[in-house]
Amino acid sequence: MLRNGLEPWHLLIVAVVLIALFGSKKLPDAARGLGRSMRILKSEARAMREDDAADGTTASTVPHAGRAPAADTATAEPATER
Repeated sequence: MLRNGLEPWHLLIVAVVLIALFGSKKLPDAARGLGRSMRILKSEARAMREDDAADGTTASTVPHAGRAPAADTATAEPATER
């Protein structure tokens, strides 16, 4: 029945649906726009990593502000059985 999650004829159906929805003229423009967006996202992520490396800080070394430390001992008395 279901050998693989994605077979070649599944891709064919997806392609036909995309062409029917958007038309063959708009698909290259949409793919080009998606490619530009991915390039921008990659460059911004790379710039953020370089900024973090230049500052010498990482997410694990920055203390969490506003969080109280957890208590090690319980403050309530245990319940007694009746």
